[in-house]
Amino acid sequence: MITDSYRHKGLRRQLALHLKTKGIDNADVLKAIETVPRHLFLDNAFIERAYEDIAFPIGAGQTISRPHTVAFQTQLLKLKRGEKVLEIGTGCGYQTSVLLEMGVKVYTIERQLELYNKTIKFLPSIGYSAKFIYGDGYKGMPAFAPFDKIIITAGAPVIPNDLLNQLKVGGLMVIPVGDKVQTMTLLEKKSEKHFEKTEFGEFKFVPLLERKEWGD
Repeated sequence: MITDSYRHKGLRRQLALHLKTKGIDNADVLKAIETVPRHLFLDNAFIERAYEDIAFPIGAGQTISRPHTVAFQTQLLKLKRGEKVLEIGTGCGYQTSVLLEMGVKVYTIERQLELYNKTIKFLPSIGYSAKFIYGDGYKGMPAFAPFDKIIITAGAPVIPNDLLNQLKVGGLMVIPVGDKVQTMTLLEKKSEKHFEKTEFGEFKFVPLLERKEWGD
Protein backbone atom coordinates (compact mmCIF):
# COMPACT_ATOMS: atom_id res chain seq x y z
CA MET A 1 0.00 0.00 0.00
CA ILE A 2 1.49 3.34 -1.09
CA THR A 3 1.17 6.05 1.53
CA ASP A 4 1.42 9.81 1.58
CA SER A 5 4.83 10.63 3.07
CA TYR A 6 6.56 13.84 4.17
CA ARG A 7 8.55 13.59 0.95
CA HIS A 8 5.37 13.56 -1.14
CA LYS A 9 4.04 16.57 0.77
CA GLY A 10 7.29 18.40 0.15
CA LEU A 11 7.11 17.63 -3.56
CA ARG A 12 3.54 18.97 -3.64
CA ARG A 13 4.68 22.20 -2.03
CA GLN A 14 7.35 22.52 -4.72
CA LEU A 15 4.72 21.82 -7.40
CA ALA A 16 2.44 24.52 -5.99
CA LEU A 17 5.34 27.00 -6.02
CA HIS A 18 6.10 26.03 -9.63
CA LEU A 19 2.47 26.62 -10.62
CA LYS A 20 2.55 30.02 -8.94
CA THR A 21 5.42 31.02 -11.24
CA LYS A 22 3.23 29.92 -14.18
CA GLY A 23 0.42 32.33 -13.27
CA ILE A 24 -1.73 30.30 -10.88
CA ASP A 25 -2.41 32.91 -8.20
CA ASN A 26 -5.61 31.67 -6.52
CA ALA A 27 -4.52 30.65 -3.02
CA ASP A 28 -7.31 28.07 -2.66
CA VAL A 29 -6.35 26.39 -5.95
CA LEU A 30 -2.70 26.22 -4.91
CA LYS A 31 -3.70 24.80 -1.51
CA ALA A 32 -5.81 22.12 -3.23
CA ILE A 33 -2.89 21.14 -5.49
CA GLU A 34 -0.69 21.01 -2.40
CA THR A 35 -3.21 18.78 -0.61
CA VAL A 36 -4.33 16.15 -3.16
CA PRO A 37 -1.87 13.20 -3.26
CA ARG A 38 -1.39 12.95 -7.04
CA HIS A 39 0.97 9.97 -6.75
CA LEU A 40 -1.94 7.82 -5.53
CA PHE A 41 -3.72 8.31 -8.87
CA LEU A 42 -0.85 6.96 -10.99
CA ASP A 43 0.38 3.53 -11.99
CA ASN A 44 3.47 2.39 -10.08
CA ALA A 45 5.66 3.01 -13.13
CA PHE A 46 5.03 6.77 -12.94
CA ILE A 47 4.93 7.37 -9.19
CA GLU A 48 8.47 8.76 -8.95
CA ARG A 49 7.49 11.49 -11.42
CA ALA A 50 4.04 12.19 -9.96
CA TYR A 51 4.80 15.80 -9.04
CA GLU A 52 6.31 16.83 -12.33
CA ASP A 53 4.11 19.11 -14.41
CA ILE A 54 3.34 16.49 -17.06
CA ALA A 55 0.43 14.26 -18.09
CA PHE A 56 0.47 10.46 -17.72
CA PRO A 57 -1.59 7.62 -19.20
CA ILE A 58 -4.22 6.17 -16.85
CA GLY A 59 -5.65 3.41 -19.05
CA ALA A 60 -8.56 3.19 -21.52
CA GLY A 61 -6.72 5.61 -23.81
CA GLN A 62 -7.08 8.44 -21.27
CA THR A 63 -4.62 10.61 -19.35
CA ILE A 64 -4.29 12.44 -16.05
CA SER A 65 -3.85 16.08 -17.03
CA ARG A 66 -0.81 18.17 -16.21
CA PRO A 67 -1.13 19.84 -12.79
CA HIS A 68 -0.91 23.23 -14.53
CA THR A 69 -3.90 22.36 -16.72
CA VAL A 70 -5.91 21.18 -13.71
CA ALA A 71 -5.03 24.31 -11.75
CA PHE A 72 -5.67 26.59 -14.75
CA GLN A 73 -9.15 25.20 -15.40
CA THR A 74 -10.01 25.25 -11.70
CA GLN A 75 -8.85 28.85 -11.33
CA LEU A 76 -10.98 29.97 -14.29
CA LEU A 77 -14.12 28.62 -12.56
CA LYS A 78 -13.84 31.17 -9.70
CA LEU A 79 -15.33 28.62 -7.32
CA LYS A 80 -17.21 29.49 -4.16
CA ARG A 81 -17.69 26.99 -1.34
CA GLY A 82 -20.94 25.06 -1.55
CA GLU A 83 -21.46 25.55 -5.29
CA LYS A 84 -22.75 22.73 -7.51
CA VAL A 85 -20.17 21.79 -10.11
CA LEU A 86 -20.65 19.43 -13.05
CA GLU A 87 -17.47 17.72 -14.24
CA ILE A 88 -17.44 16.06 -17.65
CA GLY A 89 -14.74 13.37 -17.72
CA THR A 90 -14.01 11.90 -14.29
CA GLY A 91 -10.97 9.98 -15.51
CA CYS A 92 -8.86 8.86 -12.56
CA GLY A 93 -10.53 11.44 -10.30
CA TYR A 94 -7.60 13.80 -9.76
CA GLN A 95 -9.41 16.89 -11.06
CA THR A 96 -12.50 15.75 -9.13
CA SER A 97 -10.46 15.68 -5.93
CA VAL A 98 -9.02 19.14 -6.54
CA LEU A 99 -12.57 20.46 -6.99
CA LEU A 100 -13.70 18.77 -3.79
CA GLU A 101 -10.79 20.36 -1.92
CA MET A 102 -12.24 23.70 -3.04
CA GLY A 103 -15.34 22.97 -0.95
CA VAL A 104 -17.83 22.46 -3.78
CA LYS A 105 -20.35 19.70 -4.49
CA VAL A 106 -19.16 17.69 -7.49
CA TYR A 107 -21.33 15.77 -9.97
CA THR A 108 -19.03 13.90 -12.34
CA ILE A 109 -19.60 11.84 -15.51
CA GLU A 110 -17.29 9.24 -17.02
CA ARG A 111 -17.76 7.62 -20.42
CA GLN A 112 -15.17 4.83 -20.03
CA LEU A 113 -16.63 2.02 -17.93
CA GLU A 114 -13.18 0.75 -16.89
CA LEU A 115 -12.26 4.12 -15.40
CA TYR A 116 -15.71 4.68 -13.91
CA ASN A 117 -15.62 1.37 -12.04
CA LYS A 118 -12.12 2.04 -10.73
CA THR A 119 -12.62 5.66 -9.69
CA ILE A 120 -16.01 5.24 -8.02
CA LYS A 121 -14.28 2.88 -5.55
CA PHE A 122 -10.93 4.61 -5.31
CA LEU A 123 -11.95 8.19 -4.48
CA PRO A 124 -13.99 7.32 -1.37
CA SER A 125 -11.07 5.15 -0.19
CA ILE A 126 -8.90 8.27 0.07
CA GLY A 127 -11.63 10.44 1.55
CA TYR A 128 -13.27 12.10 -1.47
CA SER A 129 -17.03 11.91 -2.08
CA ALA A 130 -18.80 12.96 -5.29
CA LYS A 131 -21.91 12.01 -7.27
CA PHE A 132 -20.63 9.61 -9.96
CA ILE A 133 -22.49 8.86 -13.19
CA TYR A 134 -21.53 6.48 -15.99
CA GLY A 135 -22.81 8.15 -19.13
CA ASP A 136 -22.46 10.47 -22.10
CA GLY A 137 -20.74 13.71 -21.14
CA TYR A 138 -22.36 15.54 -24.05
CA LYS A 139 -25.73 15.09 -22.35
CA GLY A 140 -24.64 16.20 -18.88
CA MET A 141 -26.85 15.50 -15.86
CA PRO A 142 -30.23 17.16 -16.51
CA ALA A 143 -31.74 15.50 -13.43
CA PHE A 144 -29.36 17.49 -11.20
CA ALA A 145 -29.30 20.75 -13.16
CA PRO A 146 -28.88 23.67 -12.98
CA PHE A 147 -25.21 23.89 -12.05
CA ASP A 148 -23.24 26.89 -10.81
CA LYS A 149 -20.17 25.83 -12.75
CA ILE A 150 -19.35 23.23 -15.43
CA ILE A 151 -15.86 21.93 -16.27
CA ILE A 152 -15.07 19.74 -19.28
CA THR A 153 -11.79 17.84 -19.00
CA ALA A 154 -11.62 16.49 -22.57
CA GLY A 155 -11.40 18.15 -25.97
CA ALA A 156 -14.81 18.95 -27.47
CA PRO A 157 -15.12 19.71 -31.20
CA VAL A 158 -18.13 21.90 -30.39
CA ILE A 159 -19.73 23.27 -27.24
CA PRO A 160 -22.63 20.93 -26.35
CA ASN A 161 -25.98 22.74 -26.16
CA ASP A 162 -27.22 20.35 -23.47
CA LEU A 163 -24.43 21.52 -21.17
CA LEU A 164 -25.14 25.20 -21.89
CA ASN A 165 -28.76 24.60 -20.93
CA GLN A 166 -27.73 23.01 -17.62
CA LEU A 167 -25.69 26.04 -16.54
CA LYS A 168 -27.29 28.61 -14.23
CA VAL A 169 -27.64 32.18 -15.44
CA GLY A 170 -24.54 33.86 -14.03
CA GLY A 171 -22.67 30.54 -14.09
CA LEU A 172 -19.35 29.71 -15.72
CA MET A 173 -18.28 26.87 -18.02
CA VAL A 174 -14.67 25.99 -18.81
CA ILE A 175 -14.23 23.85 -21.91
CA PRO A 176 -11.31 23.02 -24.26
CA VAL A 177 -12.76 23.46 -27.77
CA GLY A 178 -11.20 21.95 -30.88
CA ASP A 179 -10.14 18.71 -32.53
CA LYS A 180 -6.39 17.92 -32.45
CA VAL A 181 -5.52 21.02 -30.43
CA GLN A 182 -8.00 22.83 -28.22
CA THR A 183 -8.54 26.45 -27.23
CA MET A 184 -9.34 26.80 -23.53
CA THR A 185 -12.65 28.61 -23.49
CA LEU A 186 -14.53 30.30 -20.65
CA LEU A 187 -18.25 30.90 -21.09
CA GLU A 188 -20.30 33.09 -18.76
CA LYS A 189 -24.07 32.65 -19.02
CA LYS A 190 -25.47 36.18 -19.07
CA SER A 191 -29.06 35.12 -19.81
CA GLU A 192 -30.84 31.99 -21.02
CA LYS A 193 -29.73 32.71 -24.60
CA HIS A 194 -26.65 34.92 -24.25
CA PHE A 195 -23.12 33.80 -23.36
CA GLU A 196 -19.94 35.82 -23.05
CA LYS A 197 -16.90 33.94 -24.37
CA THR A 198 -13.23 34.40 -23.45
CA GLU A 199 -10.39 32.32 -24.93
CA PHE A 200 -7.12 31.43 -23.14
CA GLY A 201 -4.67 29.86 -25.57
CA GLU A 202 -4.03 26.32 -26.75
CA PHE A 203 -4.01 23.08 -24.78
CA LYS A 204 -4.03 19.43 -25.77
CA PHE A 205 -6.64 17.02 -24.36
CA VAL A 206 -7.89 13.56 -25.21
CA PRO A 207 -11.21 13.80 -27.12
CA LEU A 208 -14.58 13.94 -25.41
CA LEU A 209 -16.34 10.70 -26.33
CA GLU A 210 -20.02 10.00 -26.73
CA ARG A 211 -21.34 6.78 -25.27
CA LYS A 212 -22.56 4.86 -28.29
CA GLU A 213 -24.33 2.05 -26.44
CA TRP A 214 -25.54 1.68 -22.87
CA GLY A 215 -24.00 -1.78 -22.62
CA ASP A 216 -20.45 -0.99 -23.73
